[in-house]
Amino acid sequence: MVKRVAIVGAGVSGLTSIKSCLEEGLEPTCFERSDDIGGLWKFTETIGHGMTKVYKSVVTNITKEMSCYSDFPFPENFPNYMKHTMVMEYLRSYAEHFDLLRCIHFKTTVKSITKHQDFAVTGQWDVVTETEGKQDTATFDAVMICTGHYLNPRLPLESFPGINKFQGQILHSQEYRSPESFQGKRIIVIGLGNTGGDIAVELSRVAEKVFLSTRSGAWVDSRLSDDGYPTHMIQTTRFLHLVARSLPSTIVNWMGKKRMSRWFNHKTYGLSNPKGRLQKRIANDELPTYILCGSVTMKINVKEFTETSAIFEDGTVEENIDVVFFATGYTYSLPFFEEPMEKFCKNKIFIYKFIFPSNLEKATLALIGHVGLQGSVIAGTELQARWATRVFKGLCKIPPSSKMMAEATKKEQLIKRGVIKDTTQEKQDYITYLDELARCTGVKPNILLLFLKDPRLAKEVFFGPCTSYQYRLMGPGKWDGARKAIMTQWDRTLKPLQTRVIPDYSEPTSISYWLKVWGPPVLFVAVLLTYKSSLQLQLMRITEMGERISTYIASTMRK
Repeated sequence: MVKRVAIVGAGVSGLTSIKSCLEEGLEPTCFERSDDIGGLWKFTETIGHGMTKVYKSVVTNITKEMSCYSDFPFPENFPNYMKHTMVMEYLRSYAEHFDLLRCIHFKTTVKSITKHQDFAVTGQWDVVTETEGKQDTATFDAVMICTGHYLNPRLPLESFPGINKFQGQILHSQEYRSPESFQGKRIIVIGLGNTGGDIAVELSRVAEKVFLSTRSGAWVDSRLSDDGYPTHMIQTTRFLHLVARSLPSTIVNWMGKKRMSRWFNHKTYGLSNPKGRLQKRIANDELPTYILCGSVTMKINVKEFTETSAIFEDGTVEENIDVVFFATGYTYSLPFFEEPMEKFCKNKIFIYKFIFPSNLEKATLALIGHVGLQGSVIAGTELQARWATRVFKGLCKIPPSSKMMAEATKKEQLIKRGVIKDTTQEKQDYITYLDELARCTGVKPNILLLFLKDPRLAKEVFFGPCTSYQYRLMGPGKWDGARKAIMTQWDRTLKPLQTRVIPDYSEPTSISYWLKVWGPPVLFVAVLLTYKSSLQLQLMRITEMGERISTYIASTMRK
């Protein structure tokens, strides 16, 4: 029976894993190699021990209501998109509120995780840790890996001929902290993800020139919707999700492209995706403006480097380059596992629901936060942890190892033959994945039942933003405050904007309003007068239209 659980990492995944263990009556021990919680959200001026940290100016891409733990909303006065300092403040409050710090061993590095000698029977693991040079070995009934996938920077130097003779600085975005040291430099940023776009914009404020090189382009989205509300709260709803799943993918993609193109023409700005490339989406409110102002210049992929210049695939050359930043992501790494375990865990096809390795006889190892989501990582990792701990206790079941391996092997063969697409490397649809985990855990909200029992709440759940509170309405871990949190989520969204109170006064009805009211019927009457020759028929139809106009105006006034 599982009792003692080892948790590796005290970031957003590790904290919720500790809490989930405590909720299920387990005994978690968390090992964190740094001296604080927060993982990559803990900003430091320097990078040490290969740890990835946020840069100084980073702001969240997802609004606070969509990225909080399901039973712990952000404070109402926090802005919708937050700096790293506020995220850290929230994580500290979360850890203190649920008394999680007592379970964490700081400045402790996990050196190895291996199967106990009788793993086939007990499912136990031997964990070797090191604290201040002293190693210790302990046996645990289960292990939760919460290190994320930002450990090892991916630096594809082999793809760029001549880079070894380049005389300027070569850096990975992991090393970027702030722009001050790049004053007056000519810089190339390679890679257009969220980080690449942010760094290019920020560097352009102090650099002489910034070139943003991308092979595939990207759809650049704003944090604001058309009406000024946070984009994710408007777009991530169960209603729109149902519509999207009911339509052919070609139509859904076309609608998405049309929506993106309403802001600006991506092809004109050098940001569109070449045909056949995977459509990638980033959040950046400033990049289009900086391209328009000439502060950032879009470039195609670099073909090769010389000592001081870069030659691009379209034949253009940029001279006197001082710095090359590679914003090329990270390689997946689990250094505490021996081969072939590490290699196996890197193949996500064989990781059941992106959590459980399918080759283990006992489901006592869970990878938490090792999935890419089109939405909040916090909400996703929390549901992963809630389900995993219940699997550990035997309250939830997963298929036998033999069945999971057979299904994964078949899927891998179909992918190799080109029959199906490998979607494990892509970001998973937010609502689809969370609902799948919620169904396994027994916490997926029953929308039809809600409409019968609580129509107001059901309306918010179905038509409003799909916030994590929905997964606390029923089932294991039900939170009494979930309903209130859902019904007041827009209040917390608008609260930080209401710093300048404007008196509410009625304005005279605008011209546009009367045009909307009178325009269609007047236009219709004009068409009748033009194309009908019979005066009597004209008068009769005008009279009928007049009655309709009166009815329309009356109904409008009632509204």
